[in-house]
Amino acid sequence: MVEPVNLSSVRDDTLWAVVASIGRTSRVAEIFSSRLAALADQAWREQQVRAYAAFLRTARQPTPHYTVRPIKRADLPRAWRPLPALGFLHGKFI
Repeated sequence: MVEPVNLSSVRDDTLWAVVASIGRTSRVAEIFSSRLAALADQAWREQQVRAYAAFLRTARQPTPHYTVRPIKRADLPRAWRPLPALGFLHGKFI
């Protein structure tokens, strides 16, 4: 006999990550349990970068590109912490 699969336990392992990328370097900026929340956070982060675009150009700082993608809990680095929208300005993007 085949046991039924509990879909809630399968879904609990997958999260939605907002990933910040500069060039070839990427970092998980934030994680969410729903894709809709991740898309909202991505839009907010992109708005913050647009608001500081002139400053970033004068400071010669590269601007990050944000994407949303699924991620499993096991794939998060052990010491992972959320990245502020403009946290890369401190010179510690990665």
